[in-house]
Amino acid sequence: MKEFEALRERLTALCPQLELRAEEPMSRHTTFRVGGPCALMALPKTEQEAQTAVAASHELGIAPFFLGNGSNLLVPDRGVERFLIKTTGLDWVERQGTVLTAGGGITLARLARFAQGEGLSGLEFAHGIPGSLGGGVTMNAGAYGGELKDVVCSVTCINEAGETEEVTEFDFGYRHSAFSDGRRMVLSARLELTPGDPQAILARMEELSAQRQAKQPLEYPSAGSMFKRPPGHYAAALIDQCGLKGFLVGGAQVSEKHAGFVVNRGGATCEDILMLVDRVRTIVREKTGVELEMEVKLLQ
Repeated sequence: MKEFEALRERLTALCPQLELRAEEPMSRHTTFRVGGPCALMALPKTEQEAQTAVAASHELGIAPFFLGNGSNLLVPDRGVERFLIKTTGLDWVERQGTVLTAGGGITLARLARFAQGEGLSGLEFAHGIPGSLGGGVTMNAGAYGGELKDVVCSVTCINEAGETEEVTEFDFGYRHSAFSDGRRMVLSARLELTPGDPQAILARMEELSAQRQAKQPLEYPSAGSMFKRPPGHYAAALIDQCGLKGFLVGGAQVSEKHAGFVVNRGGATCEDILMLVDRVRTIVREKTGVELEMEVKLLQ
């Protein structure tokens, strides 16, 4: 479309070194491995490139979507007429005392490994979460009793004017933060950790990894937990109770190992996944009276 062509020309003029991709297949950028092309994608590697991409898009009236590791995202098979800024090139971390400052594109797994190597505790829970720091902050990612809200002390973001600002009020909740509306891009975050024994930290990470391997279908593409935890219940238990483990639509399946996961058994489409999700929600509602809500975001 003409507006994306204009944006590409504008970005090329302003920032020739910024990597841009037109009609980029989103199946390459989601952990579900499904999704058609986006109109335009920018892959900044520096703060300046990211600021330029954000500012230029808003100048032309195009709202960008900030993409991390694509681990909590579904994209329609037809694709999306959207401008995506993929942050994984902002992949850095540094230490000052017990504080780690890291780019929004670093994976939580890499960040947790770095902390362990530095003898800093507090990120063990994040070692097996497949998302990026920026995405994790945006949704207050958590597992095994830990959440990013427990360690994040400040966030540097890019606002709609392409300016950086430091935020210390986060409105963290269950899979929610002040960044969940998608208006600001998480550029970096500071995390306050606790000194600990590197071997003890590693042992805890390995313990949690073993639990994940035993309980989660890591052998198949997925987006992790498909549904939010309903108040007073567990989504996986409700789905299992309704006899839906192994339920299949096309290439999409309710995991036989963990009913809270929907997996791509091979050749699944976004339509397959959404049809399966709709059927699961309907059956759970009819049999238990509980309404399940998708945790995974559908990009429109």
